[in-house]
Amino acid sequence: MTKKISHVLVPGTFDPITFGHMDVVRRALRICPRVTVAVAESLGKNGVGTTFTLDERVELARRALDGMDGVDVMPFTGLLVDFAREVQADAVVKGLRAMTDFEYELQQADLNYRLDAGLESIFVMSSPEYGYLSSSVVRQIASFGGEVDTFVPPCVAAALKERFCGLPAAI
Repeated sequence: MTKKISHVLVPGTFDPITFGHMDVVRRALRICPRVTVAVAESLGKNGVGTTFTLDERVELARRALDGMDGVDVMPFTGLLVDFAREVQADAVVKGLRAMTDFEYELQQADLNYRLDAGLESIFVMSSPEYGYLSSSVVRQIASFGGEVDTFVPPCVAAALKERFCGLPAAI
């Protein structure tokens, strides 16, 4: 008998969480009723340190996703497959914006499968309005004092202003 998917992970560094990430979480909720947003401690795709600490990224994600029933936000370190086992997740949901995302995520899915063949990988295409959106683009705009309100929730926009422009904002 095939096991139904009852709990999925949406992993990432979320540095910071964007409306694109939030869209993937909403869409993951259509797949199953329980979603854990897994905020990685790691350095990220490009080997560059993060703008926000792990605790800050977790708190920003919690605030951004507040009110979404069935969603939990948790930090993790180490291998994603180990974290998936720990929280008893059945699958990983990843959003894809372009072919470059697909190539990277396919490699990750293959490695995860080799480490745990029971952990499914599910890819969802970006909604068209978020196909261009990335945390790195948001950080770059914010670092030059640009407005990021159309890309991130207010709590994240305020945190970016504080980080890059020295304007006070409580995370």
